[in-house]
Order: sequence, then structure tokens, then C-alpha cells
Amino acid sequence: MGLSGGKDSMTLLSILDHRLKRIPVTYSLVPVYIDPGFENSYADRLAEYCNDLGYTLRVEITDDGPRAHDPGNQVNPCFLCSRHRRKRLFEIADELGCSTLALGHTKDDIIETLFINMFYSGHISTMMPCQSMFQGRFKVIRPLAFVDESHVLKFAAQQTFPPFFNVCPSSSRSKRREIKNLLNQVYSMNPNIKGNIFRSMSKVREDYLLT
Repeated sequence: MGLSGGKDSMTLLSILDHRLKRIPVTYSLVPVYIDPGFENSYADRLAEYCNDLGYTLRVEITDDGPRAHDPGNQVNPCFLCSRHRRKRLFEIADELGCSTLALGHTKDDIIETLFINMFYSGHISTMMPCQSMFQGRFKVIRPLAFVDESHVLKFAAQQTFPPFFNVCPSSSRSKRREIKNLLNQVYSMNPNIKGNIFRSMSKVREDYLLT
């Protein structure tokens, strides 16, 4: 599973850990952290936290973050960094013989991705709760796909996860952050909007779309 140190992935690790101890199904849970290569890395502290839970964190040190913020790539450094991170996660999964990659994306992430793709890529698509990749070689699962981010934040507060602050210089001004702020303004006008947007992604009327 991908572990970033953020509340979403920490919640996912906690849930999968508890689930593994209570169900009659055996599987191995391998947390992987792709370190983007910025200063003040918290990889060691994250590894200690995982060790306390009984897991060995696979830490992959990269220079993806600084390279993505090269002066020639200032328009969208997050795209390049995230693409390299996903690629490395699949490579590690293949190396370890893992067929399933678990990611901590929430309902909010799925909605935001829909708008990011429309606004900045000109197509309608988003992330799926369960998705086969590379001709079935891997399966990506997002167990928190139907969970509101607000519920994750409450759970994280109750669990008192150790704080791991995002050291990326673009964390507060990324395209995703822009979309999140915009959507929060829209949600504040009507509490039903978020649910309607989420449901609309499974109720597409293709006859009424441009072709």
C-alpha cells in the first residue's frame, strides 16, 4: 500500500491493519513510502511508526520533487511528481510480488480529480474504487473511495496519528488545492451538492454528451 504520512493513508493503514487481524483471509500488508527528495524528510519517523505497528516500511528515496520543480516545469510540477511516484509504486509492487496496490484516496479526491481532468486536461474521467491495470497484472483498490474526507479527519484525530507535515513547496498552491477550495465554496451553498456530484459519475447519460 502507498503510505504518504498524510491522514488519508494513515487511516487506510490503520483500517487494513485492524481488518487483517479480524477476518478469515490472509494477506501481506507492505507499506511503501516514496520520498520525493525534499529537505526535512520524515521518512525515518514514519518508518518508526510502522515498526511500532509491526510493519517494515519500504522507503524509496527519489529526487522526483526537486526535478518536478525545475524552473522549466513550473506550470504543473505536481503532475510530473505524482506520475513518477505511481510508476515507482507499481515497480515496487512487481518486485515484491504484490498483485494489489491499496491507495488512500477518499470521495473528495475522486470528485476533485473529475474537475482537475475537466479543467486542465479537457476530458471527463476520475479514479475508480477498484481498477484493473496493465492487462490485469495489478489491481488498484481505494477502500476509502466512498468516505468523506471530513470523516477521515475525525478518525485521524481520534487515533492521534503522529503529525507528518507535507514539505513540498507546492502543497498549498497545487491545482488540486485550487479545485478543493473552489468545491468547498460550492458545497457551502447547498449540502446536497457533493453527494449529487459523486452520484452523477455513475449516472452518465452518454446520449446527451458531445461526441
